[in-house]
Amino acid sequence: MKYFINGILLLLAYLFISSSCGIGEKIRTRNLEPEIKNPAPTASIKTGADNYTAYLSLLKDKKVGIVTNQTGILTDKTHLVDYLIAQKINVQKIYAPEHGFRGTADAGELIKDGKDTKTGLPIISLYGNNKKPKPEQLTGIDVMVFDLQDVGARFYTYISSLHYIMEACAENNIPLIVLDRPNPNGAIVDGPILEKEHSSFVGMHPIPLLHGMTIGEYAQMINGEKWLKNEVQCNLTVIPCLNYKREMPYSLPVKPSPNLPNDQAINLYASLCLFEGTNVSSGRGTEKQFQIYGSPFLPKNGFSFTPIPNFGAKEPMHKDLLCYGEDLSQIQKVNRLELKWLIKAYNTTSDKTKFFNDFFTKLAGTKKLREQIEAGTSEADIRKSWEKGLSEFKVMRQKYLIY
Repeated sequence: MKYFINGILLLLAYLFISSSCGIGEKIRTRNLEPEIKNPAPTASIKTGADNYTAYLSLLKDKKVGIVTNQTGILTDKTHLVDYLIAQKINVQKIYAPEHGFRGTADAGELIKDGKDTKTGLPIISLYGNNKKPKPEQLTGIDVMVFDLQDVGARFYTYISSLHYIMEACAENNIPLIVLDRPNPNGAIVDGPILEKEHSSFVGMHPIPLLHGMTIGEYAQMINGEKWLKNEVQCNLTVIPCLNYKREMPYSLPVKPSPNLPNDQAINLYASLCLFEGTNVSSGRGTEKQFQIYGSPFLPKNGFSFTPIPNFGAKEPMHKDLLCYGEDLSQIQKVNRLELKWLIKAYNTTSDKTKFFNDFFTKLAGTKKLREQIEAGTSEADIRKSWEKGLSEFKVMRQKYLIY
């Protein structure tokens, strides 16, 4: 009996092992098939920085300046500055935009000149009172490299830094090389066109709020439309991305700025950033920046949050106050500029007289949007008022598209 039982146990063990190596393996493989057959498009895309065979020869034996920050990385996460130094490229200076070279400063915070602790290279701030490099700050530079990750929104200030760099390079006869990167908001073209009288650092050119271009394409538009001061044009070279089409989803490998922590925030940024011109919080001072909105003046509807100082928001709006609103962190990706949350917040706030502030017009690029919302214009009619401007922009945009 003892041997019979042992025999049964051995048989069961054999069957278990056989099934684990056979049928069970087939089940696991079958479950993985969708991932194997359809790898994430991001994996095959090479940014301009990774397209190094196209630009290294242009930098050889030259004194190089670089406009970049924490987004200027290669696929293996090596920073562009470190990579170029390893390739014996003579990097002279780093020029840092809003949020600084390491990307740790608050939005709008004054960035000071300094020195990179890793490389010892001088860092020149392109924010605060020095948005455009002075001639003396460009002394000794033979060629400038620009590598920043944009998110496709007009008021994201990296494209304003691009404008000033192009202008400074044009005025000082310095060639500019833009290392292109995908637009995570792809081909979305939507929103009101900026009116010239409302130009500012959060919107410099007559483009819609979502422009649907990569930063390299946008550089070509600035040059081609002669938007630089005195209509000067920059000696511009765009190093394109490889294996990229604008319809492809693209997940950023690092935060483009402290308050855009993930794909959802980047997708909702253009829609929720309009709240920055109101008394409604867009989630700064929480872990869901640009994925939630709320204020103490909105109805108590079950969702609430309390902004507190954190990384990237030392003094958030409504600090330590309970805010009521909506959590959008789990909604499906949007494919246009969404106005419904802004309109809903205005219609339900307990204090309409203090809802908008002067910054709203700069963000919108027009006074009309505020006037339409205050007048109770429907979202559909607001969108109709954009149609002519968007159609004209798309025609102009077509000339500069690479992908």
